[in-house]
Formats: sequence, C-alpha cells, structure tokens
Amino acid sequence: MPTNKYSAEQIQVLEGLEPVRKRPGMYIGSTDLRGLHHLIKEVVDNSIDEALAGHAKNIWVVLHEDNYITVADDGRGIPVDIHPKVGVSALELIMTTLHAGGKFGDGGYKVSTGLHGVGVSAVNALSDYLRAEVRRDGKEYFQEYAQGKAKSKVAPTTPNPDLPYKTSFKWQVKNGTKVTFLADKTIFSTTTPEFEKLEKQLKQVAYLVAGIFFHYYDERSGQERHFYFQSGLATLIKHLNRNKALIHPEPILIKKEVDDIDVEVAIQYNDGFTENVESFANVVPTTEGGTHLTGFRIALTRAINDYARKIEALKEKDENLTGEDVKEGLTAVVSIKMSSDNIQFESQTKEKLGNAEVQPIVTQVTKDGLDMFFEENPQDARRIMEKVLLAARARAAARAAKDAVIRKGALEGMALPGKLADCQNRDAAESELYIVEGDSAGGSAKQGRDRKFQAILPLRGKILNVERARLDKILEFEEIKCLVIALGTGIGDTVDYNKTRYHRIIIMTDADVDGEHIRTLLLTFFFRYLPEVINKGYMYIAQPPLYKVQKGKEIHYAYSDEEKDSILKGMGGKIDGEVISGDGEITAPKTNSIIIQRYKGLGEMNPDQLWETTMNPENRVLKQVTVEDAASADEVFAMLMGDEVPPRKRFIQTHAKLATLDI
Repeated sequence: MPTNKYSAEQIQVLEGLEPVRKRPGMYIGSTDLRGLHHLIKEVVDNSIDEALAGHAKNIWVVLHEDNYITVADDGRGIPVDIHPKVGVSALELIMTTLHAGGKFGDGGYKVSTGLHGVGVSAVNALSDYLRAEVRRDGKEYFQEYAQGKAKSKVAPTTPNPDLPYKTSFKWQVKNGTKVTFLADKTIFSTTTPEFEKLEKQLKQVAYLVAGIFFHYYDERSGQERHFYFQSGLATLIKHLNRNKALIHPEPILIKKEVDDIDVEVAIQYNDGFTENVESFANVVPTTEGGTHLTGFRIALTRAINDYARKIEALKEKDENLTGEDVKEGLTAVVSIKMSSDNIQFESQTKEKLGNAEVQPIVTQVTKDGLDMFFEENPQDARRIMEKVLLAARARAAARAAKDAVIRKGALEGMALPGKLADCQNRDAAESELYIVEGDSAGGSAKQGRDRKFQAILPLRGKILNVERARLDKILEFEEIKCLVIALGTGIGDTVDYNKTRYHRIIIMTDADVDGEHIRTLLLTFFFRYLPEVINKGYMYIAQPPLYKVQKGKEIHYAYSDEEKDSILKGMGGKIDGEVISGDGEITAPKTNSIIIQRYKGLGEMNPDQLWETTMNPENRVLKQVTVEDAASADEVFAMLMGDEVPPRKRFIQTHAKLATLDI
C-alpha cells in the first residue's frame, strides 16, 4: 500500500559527507565512465522509489550540453519543511548529509532501490554543481550546491532563473523532484555520459518496474527514447531470447507476495546449451546472485524432478536430475522486492543479496508456480522435460569425456599437454599463457618469450564453435582438450577457478580475418564454459603490429594505419616512387627511401621482433577482455555464433559498411 506520510519527521540523520569525496570508489565503485553512470543511477533510483511507493508515474532523464544531467519525476517532491532535530530544511539535509533520507524508520519508503540513503548525497558530494528543484503543495522551491555544500538556503523558485546550462526541457508537473548536476571533473576521468549505455540502464529498469513511463532525451544529439512495459519480466525474457529457437512459446510467469516479500520470476527455455539468468533485489541488479537466486535454483530442480517422476520420465531406479541438467537452455529473471529497512547486501555496490529469510520464500513461491504451470500446460512441460533429460544424458557423456581429460593429464604429467611450452614460474599471479594461432607463430613465440613467466600453447587451425555443441562433443575436440588441461581449471560441474595456472591468458592471433575468427571462437569458448576467467580479469588480447616502417637503421612499428601515417609524417623518404616529407605532403623523389613491411601473420616475424613488439611487458599493448553487460554479450554471441541465421544476416547487413576487410 502507498505510504502517504512523508515529511521532515521521516528523515533520520546518521553522519556527514566528507568521506565521499575522499574515497569515492567506496560509494560508487569507480571514477570512470561506469562511476559517472552510477551517479545518474543513484538519482534515478530516488525517482523509482517514488514510483514503487505508488506516487510517481513518469521519470525523465535529460542529457544537456556541457555534460549537465537532469533527472526528474512526478512524485510527491522531497520535503522542504524544517527538520525538527537539525533545524534545516529536509531537502538540504537529504542533499548534504550521508545516511539521511526517507529510507529509514517508519513512513518513508516500504521498498527502496537505494541502501542506507547514501545515493543522492553522494551524487551531490561528487558534483561540481547540483541544483535541486521541488514542486510540492502548489509551491516550487530550489537549492543549489557546489561539491556537496549548499550555496544558499532553500528558497522559492523565481520565473526564468539564471542557470549555468541551456535546456529546452519543460518539466510540467504539479508535484515532483528535479535534480540537475555536473560531475566534478577533478574526480572523474570523464564527465561525458554515453547515450547507448544509459539507454540500456533505463530500459532494464523499465522492465522491472512495469507500468512506469521513462522519458530519455539527449539534447546534444536530438535523440530521444521512451520506455513503458506493462508486462515487465515477460517482455524482458522475450528480449533476452529474441535470437534463439524456443522450447515453449510463452514465458512461465510467477508472482506472489509472502511475508511482505514480493517475488516475481520469469522462465523460458530455448534450444541452446547455455543459461542466461539475471537476478534483482529492489530493482538493483545482483550480479553475484544471493539468497533469492539460490532459492530459485533449488525450486527449479525440485519441480522438474517431481514432474519427471510423476509422468515417469524418470524411473524409480534413475538418479535425480541435477542443477546442471536444468540449466541447459534456461533463460530466467528472478526479482524480489522487500522492505528497505530489512534488506541486506554484502557491499555498498549491492551485488549480492544476503537475507537468509528470502531463500525459502523464493523456493516456495517458485516451486508452487512451476507445479501449477506443469499441470496446466502438459505439452510445454513435456518439451521442457525432454530438453532437460537430453541434457542429463549429455552430462553423463561429458563426465566420461572429462574423466578422460583428467586421466590423460595425470598420465602426461600434471595435466600438461605436450605442445605446451610451460613457464618456469609456478606462481599463477606472475605467470601468463599465450594462446597462439598456428605452429609457425608458436615456434617464434617459444623462441622469443621469457621462459621464466611466459608459457606458449600453439593451436592448430580453428577450434570448434562451442555455441552449437554440448560439452561432451566439445571435449572430443583435441585442441580444446589441450587448452583445458593447460589452464588447470577443469570444466563443467568440476570447474575450480582457484586452480587456474595463469592469471594472464593472452590470445595472440594474426591481424587478418582468419585471426579475428579464431579469436572470436576462443572468446565464445571462454564466455560460455569458463566465464569466471573473464570476470576475474585474466583474459587479454595481444596487439601485434600491422607495419614495420624502416628508414636506414631507424625502425618503427605501427599498430594501426593512423599510427603508420603519423610515423611516416615525421620521417620523409621514397614510397612507391613518391616521397612523403616531414609535413606529410608529397614532394619530388629522393634517394633516402622508406621501407614499409605489412605483417600478414605472426609467423612473418622472427622471435626477436615478436618479443619486442608483442610479448615484452615494457613495450607490448594488451587489451583486457571484460563483460560489463552479460545480457548483451549473451545476445551478441548467440546471434553471431548460434544456429539462427536471420538475426546474423540482419546484423551483417546493418554493419557491413563499418567492416574493415583485409583481403
């Protein structure tokens, strides 16, 4: 039920603001683009709290010129009356004091996306400028701040105020809150928000708070987006599965409130071999899961086992299906909402839910919902059972294949394949593995490396596309077997990332189309079957040079066409009968010529060149592989590497002009 009592009495004070500017990473995670977007999220969360409490229907986000950002809503408006204990306006208190907000005690918010009321005050502390405007009870007020400190007292807003930013945005509401801020460039490495990244954030939230309108404007480019999802999680599930063939046409939707904990679950199986499960607590993504996700997994396994026994798909003598069996092809979203007074996260960044009482409730709600769905939809239930039973048979075959891998490793000396040139160091944190395309490049890499800490594993040809194969088939592929043995992690349900033998795993392929394809196949394997290698920051891509530019004894290596042009600009000399002078203009030929060598493959470099350009830690360029948005990554891999041709065709047609083909 909506809570109507909301005044200065509901605002409780815990401590001051200075720690935020001293250690911003503790409060917002980082001070790069991700941290900047976290600031926007914190302000949006306040508006979402009003929506969850039943008081707001619209949320606006506006990106202005010069990096000013506005978030507004049509909720009740932050209270502006004087706080009885502190003697200042509740608005000023919320904006300038850490742990002050309506998320504590009685009467503020039952459900809140923020924890401890840190959000908007942290945004204020980390902003060079912030202006808060409130419309409440037919009146309008404002207050401005600099680096978290009020520039003046809360005052009535005057017509046509003198603002430091320009905007065409019209905020036409009777009640609500509007916050405009400019992030502090002395703290953030960038203060320019990214349109597409923020679009994804807002769209995800719109799925989770069904029935709320999100209006997103970018005044820099004129772009705008509007999101409204009446069916919420069902729409999200369909979006996640849009490039996949489905086992059952409509998602399974489960929603129930137990002991003031609202549980919402959506499930849909596809014919793929991997899972995609997302979880949320009070609209906050819990990327590390938690008790709600554990409860869901327990219920899913129990419900499928119970139904399989009921229809005698599992005989009395058969073992139960495992959690691994029911994961194959699973797409699911688990969302809980509960009192913000009681919710417990394992850190301020709220990546894992810790409430023990949530697990049995989610288990109960999910199990009851699945039991009812299976009874009422026997055809869909049987299709799911067939999918899961097939996965179980494949798991048994995969177990035999994994046992063979382990036995082979033991026989050949602590799981090391013969083609691996291992390093001398046994400390994983100081060791790195180069996965190299072809025996020729592998030979150069083995000769050029530093044997103390660099291991080399050459791969012959292209590995299997694991997007289209089960684990038992994958482990029959010799090159993948060698890779798994070399890494030491194991695979499937026996994986142990603590046994990873190298904390830098570097893919080193040729700078051509084939090399890019091999790199994509390898990344698909790691993303689908050893994802924590990427999540832990162990995955890198080597950047070999494209060109060697030589003038006499002067040698430079260029890693891009732009870098080559820059080098040529400063050298001068003859190229194909012409000379490029120091300022880049073509002049008459000279005798002092420049030789440009275009490297088509790593094998063209001798060991010394490969070491100097690509493997020497003092000179090399490595790109770290990260996954910021798992759902988007899943969608891209499924589209590029999966069986469904039409989505891939559309992607190629859309992006064909952007491709750089080195043919």
